[in-house]
Amino acid sequence: MTNTAQAPAARAVLFDSLGGPDVLHIENVQLKAPGPTELLIRVEALGLNRAEALFRAGEYYYLPTLPGSRLGYEASGVVEAAGADVTGFAPGDLVMTGPGIEMGTQGVYGDRVVLPESALVPRPAAVDAITGAAAWLTYTTAYGGLIETAGMRPGDHVLITGASSGVGTAAIQVARRIGAVPVATTRAASKKQALLDLGAEHVIVAGAEDVAKETRRVTGGAGADILFDAIGGPELPHHAAALRTHGTIVVYGWLNGRIGFPMNWPQTIHTYANMALTTTPDGFRRSTAFLNAGLRDGGFRPLVAEVFDGLDRIQDAHRLMESNAHTGKIVVTL
Repeated sequence: MTNTAQAPAARAVLFDSLGGPDVLHIENVQLKAPGPTELLIRVEALGLNRAEALFRAGEYYYLPTLPGSRLGYEASGVVEAAGADVTGFAPGDLVMTGPGIEMGTQGVYGDRVVLPESALVPRPAAVDAITGAAAWLTYTTAYGGLIETAGMRPGDHVLITGASSGVGTAAIQVARRIGAVPVATTRAASKKQALLDLGAEHVIVAGAEDVAKETRRVTGGAGADILFDAIGGPELPHHAAALRTHGTIVVYGWLNGRIGFPMNWPQTIHTYANMALTTTPDGFRRSTAFLNAGLRDGGFRPLVAEVFDGLDRIQDAHRLMESNAHTGKIVVTL
């Protein structure tokens, strides 16, 4: 593998203060040449995640270093140069970003980025850039939360809250892939058909319908086996009431912003952070193998809500993400 003497300049999305989408701006930055275990990636597409909006606003579990913080976890692209000690990739290889990225310094919102080899995964040749940018974080989170943590099995009924999100739509497909039965919730009746088309067995419109009552009805009175929850907060006890006795709860997000605790015991409660799995060698191997198998055979089809053309549309893309009007992933192409 060979290194370049100097990596080229890149256009990168930065922000100098905390706030809404308007704080994002584009600058020309000079990248460092890739070190011995690093690669220079030409980015083809970016996948947006709710974590990036929280990071930009100063509400994530770690804070940006201002001014000049970078942003972004998820991208797909092509290797342009590789450090001397890189063993798994060569120039021209198709890649997706994977685990262990620190957004403030390594954020992938840009047309080129230098990343460690450990933060990249191969992109199957049949997978286009948009699909690649929409896949890694969503499907590995669903895999890690449902299969590794909750022990989801064929025939299990899985209640998926916030199911129109990127992770939620991936969770529907992951459940279907192993023969489980996904029951989805959404706050918008307009999103119901899209979730059914994606593979949800039942869709409950939260607010208009009682989630616990409807879940018990569609499970023949038994209740769901697993709750895969992105919301948390005071709504968690209401969602947990949809579970059978000795059910399993996996909370992977706190969209409500507050902490709640279910009282319908006995249940097993887990909190899930994707990097706790994917940054370990075995967890990385298993989650990547699961993801790529589904991408190769077409079983995993990321639902893309909208594609924005060019970094100059990044503010618009973030506005759509914060509107919650979309179903699935938002992607920006470069």
